[in-house]
Amino acid sequence: MVWAKIRLFFQRNWLWVAIVVGFIVAILIPVWYMSGMEESVRRYIVGINVASLPWGILQTLVFVGFLYLLQYGGGFAQLRKSKVDASQVKVRFTDVIGLTEAKREAWEMVQLIKDRAALKRVGGKILHGMLMIGPPGCGKTMLAKAIATEAGIPFLSTAGSEFVEVFVGVGASRVRKLFKQARQYARAYGACIIFIDELEVVGKQRTFMDAFGGSSESNSTLNQLLVEMDGLTDDESHIVVIGAMNAREEVLDPALMRPGRFDRTISIGRPNLQERQEIFEYYARKIHLDPAVDLARLARKAVFKTPAEIENILKEAALVAVRDRRELINYRDLSTALERIELGVAHRLTMSPREREMVAYHEAGHLIVLYLMHPTDDVFKASIVQRAGTLGVVHHIPREELHLSDRNRLLGHIKTSLGGYAAEKIRYGVTTSGVSSDFTSAMTVAHDMVWSLGMGEGGLIGDFSIIPAGQSMKGNQLSEALKEKLNMETQRILHDCMVEVDQVLRTESRILDRFAAELLRREELDYDEIVSIFLEYGKPPRPIPLSPPMTANAAPEGMQDGVASAPAL
Repeated sequence: MVWAKIRLFFQRNWLWVAIVVGFIVAILIPVWYMSGMEESVRRYIVGINVASLPWGILQTLVFVGFLYLLQYGGGFAQLRKSKVDASQVKVRFTDVIGLTEAKREAWEMVQLIKDRAALKRVGGKILHGMLMIGPPGCGKTMLAKAIATEAGIPFLSTAGSEFVEVFVGVGASRVRKLFKQARQYARAYGACIIFIDELEVVGKQRTFMDAFGGSSESNSTLNQLLVEMDGLTDDESHIVVIGAMNAREEVLDPALMRPGRFDRTISIGRPNLQERQEIFEYYARKIHLDPAVDLARLARKAVFKTPAEIENILKEAALVAVRDRRELINYRDLSTALERIELGVAHRLTMSPREREMVAYHEAGHLIVLYLMHPTDDVFKASIVQRAGTLGVVHHIPREELHLSDRNRLLGHIKTSLGGYAAEKIRYGVTTSGVSSDFTSAMTVAHDMVWSLGMGEGGLIGDFSIIPAGQSMKGNQLSEALKEKLNMETQRILHDCMVEVDQVLRTESRILDRFAAELLRREELDYDEIVSIFLEYGKPPRPIPLSPPMTANAAPEGMQDGVASAPAL
């Protein structure tokens, strides 16, 4: 082990060693030798050498440069990889907030690295690779650093895009150099971790039928990665490759995912309610936050937000506070930052009084239906300030983390979407073009309920959207009668929801007029202001359920519902 570290020192610092030796041989020894010569001879020798020195240096640089280009490919083959000393990273598993299941599986990897000697005695081998898949900003890189820190081994970090180059053979050369350096560290320290971000760039499925030959470079790069991960090298260095990507696992080449290469796949999901609160508390320690801010309430408002998005909210809130010339960040700054990120920058258009009033009634209709009729969502903001091309918006999110939607929740989405249309019709007898996006949202949900989810009332069960409706070898597989029945079911859901919404808004017409007036006066209403108005009419809010502590936060693929905003006008 000591000899390996000495070899590693000379391999990584050979240039400085050569400079010191060259200085001794070229300067100190000649000076010592000439000290015994006559003054005139010594002046002559020094003059000749000084005069010829620039030309000699230039010749040497040209020769070494061409030799390097021919032997190593020059600057094209350089890989901008960075070695991270595990003792300097100082990222422990306790610093990685959330990711309970992912940390449990990663800890097994750490134990295997630490107990590699015992593993070898029983005939086992250390895992070659671990793949982390999840949305961006969820902590994949931090988890990889925590593995390196806990295992106490060097950590090489690079990105898949760094292997891509227009010159043929450069990507494969970079892969060889990366693994060569990793083997050097593995021999010196017992093991080494290679972290490759954006793995899908270099690991995507190979293309063998390319008329223009543009995929040959990416194929050769992936082939070299497959060879290096196979362990078919001169020794059995303990190198663990950790890959991270945001795409689905199916985009990777099957050869890369076979056992012996990436042996384990870890799903990195978004944090749950408790984890979001912990993340807010962690990043809040880095800013000047008003002690009165309720971070638990803010965590409920930031449903399905990633750690990176939470950090961005706090940074944006700091900008808002500085703009208002305040040294403490309050809750309104945080709420404004969240809305600015999600809804866009507020800007005001010149509108006629009637248009502005119609927008206010439209958003008030969304607000009342959402508050009184939606079974799972709650309103956090109502606004008639123009943002991102919309004239107004009602922002709402689930009261708790939900990964599945039942019939009642979907009907709640439809009713909320129709609230603006119903309010306009009740108040003015006519509607505006602002209901277009509302109808799009409502009809999409109703169509999916009937055609794909079996939630219609006509007894039709199955996903009819997968049946070919046009001409094919087997003819038209979906009859016109069946399509008409499905469409009638869709329209029935929309009609029934519209009847309920109209009845509620007519019954609560006083509340509708009140919220329209408040929006015209204040332009924006926050959650507390909305609830206080409803309490005046005896309409208390429904309690927010508490999420169970530290449960698995990764939802099954394809079943996550994003944060919803009420259809904008």
